[in-house]
Amino acid sequence: MSRRAQFLEVLGIATEWVPRARNDALAEAVPALAPAPAAMPVAQAPVATTAAQTAPAAAVAAEAVQPLSAPAVQPAARVPVVPALVPAGPAPGSAQAEREAAIAAMDWPALDAAVAGCTACGLCQTRTNTVFGVGDRQAEWMLVGEAPGENEDLQGEPFVGQAGKLLDNMLGALGLARGRNVFIANVLKCRPPGNRNPEPEEVAQCEPFLRRQIALVRPRVIVVLGRFAAQSLLRTTTPIGKLRGTVHAYEGIPVVVTYHPAYLLRTLTDKARAWEDLCLAREVHDRAGAGA
Repeated sequence: MSRRAQFLEVLGIATEWVPRARNDALAEAVPALAPAPAAMPVAQAPVATTAAQTAPAAAVAAEAVQPLSAPAVQPAARVPVVPALVPAGPAPGSAQAEREAAIAAMDWPALDAAVAGCTACGLCQTRTNTVFGVGDRQAEWMLVGEAPGENEDLQGEPFVGQAGKLLDNMLGALGLARGRNVFIANVLKCRPPGNRNPEPEEVAQCEPFLRRQIALVRPRVIVVLGRFAAQSLLRTTTPIGKLRGTVHAYEGIPVVVTYHPAYLLRTLTDKARAWEDLCLAREVHDRAGAGA
């Protein structure tokens, strides 16, 4: 049984579908992504270019990677790259600016130790364990969730329990696994009490750790899981339904948004959409590899 078929079976999807227009749109979208300036500490999307400028790059990418073979359905809208809201960073010379600069220079051991001993926000008072992240630290794929839940706080690992099992099955359908070519992390490294939504100050204190993880991993594609993680990473209030199906960018790296596995366990009707999102992420990954 193919990986696609295994994924469809896991999610209970009878028929796989990938819009025909998506390959052409991605050929324009992905080459347009450029590394973010070093002075910009948060999500940044590239400035749109003219058709004349993007056509040569799109043609090269289209020839380098054959489009995915899948049953075609009604053509979908073009896939644009959209900008994210970019807030002001900490004031130069402030304690927060110095802290972020120090984190940005850390290697893996120093970063791991900094997360384990972090007391920058009140979540340190209620946590059992910090949840640093897990997986291949030179992965081509990176998955980002919101924050640890109760099981994650107890075990110190992201995405465990039933949602974690579903996520593992989703990764398996793409030929990935926790310890092979994927790194999994959260926006927050500590569990918010009662699994409430993270506060803006908590995100501000914890995001430098995630930003450094992304810089060290240097993935070809980031898959963001769930509304809050997507809105936090992309600095936007746009609903997840409108963030899906579009290639975004964070620190110059392509970002694809999909639903959180826990949500999919409750909402069976959106499982097919999750598979569509993973197909998009796979195409983005493959095209980024072709242009490397």
